[in-house]
Amino acid sequence: MARVFVYGTLKRGQPNYKHMINTAKGLAKFQGRGRTVEKYPLVIAGKYNIPYMLNIPGTGHHVAGEIYTVDDQMLQFLDEFEGCPDAYQRTLMRIEVVEWEAKDGADAARGAADGVLECFVYSTATYPPEWVGLPYYDNYDSLGKHGLSYVLRESR
Repeated sequence: MARVFVYGTLKRGQPNYKHMINTAKGLAKFQGRGRTVEKYPLVIAGKYNIPYMLNIPGTGHHVAGEIYTVDDQMLQFLDEFEGCPDAYQRTLMRIEVVEWEAKDGADAARGAADGVLECFVYSTATYPPEWVGLPYYDNYDSLGKHGLSYVLRESR
């Protein structure tokens, strides 16, 4: 099992969460909420209003999201879904646990020195330079005040 931190459309209540609970794609178990230890720019970009965490450590905000444990099948699905390694790259990042909901709290304690876990995150270093000038967010919501609703793949 691997730990994955999701900050965009795969979070609960967001347009692609359905994939996280589709066991035909693999197993994903919600563990809790967290935020990046380092600051990153989280932008909404492109004609489909897709959230991207730009891999520019030290710039932007501590990005909020959810921590999951996933099996190999789900990790492979997520790699394909996220267009890894072209659109996004899966990298290890330090995530601060904000709220732990998993029943096995001991697991978090073993892996979380000072409440920090290493999780895979889909961020991007392959983005158009103008994206750096877009507004930065700390918590993505497809229906947020930004007015940039995500366009589902089946609607493109």
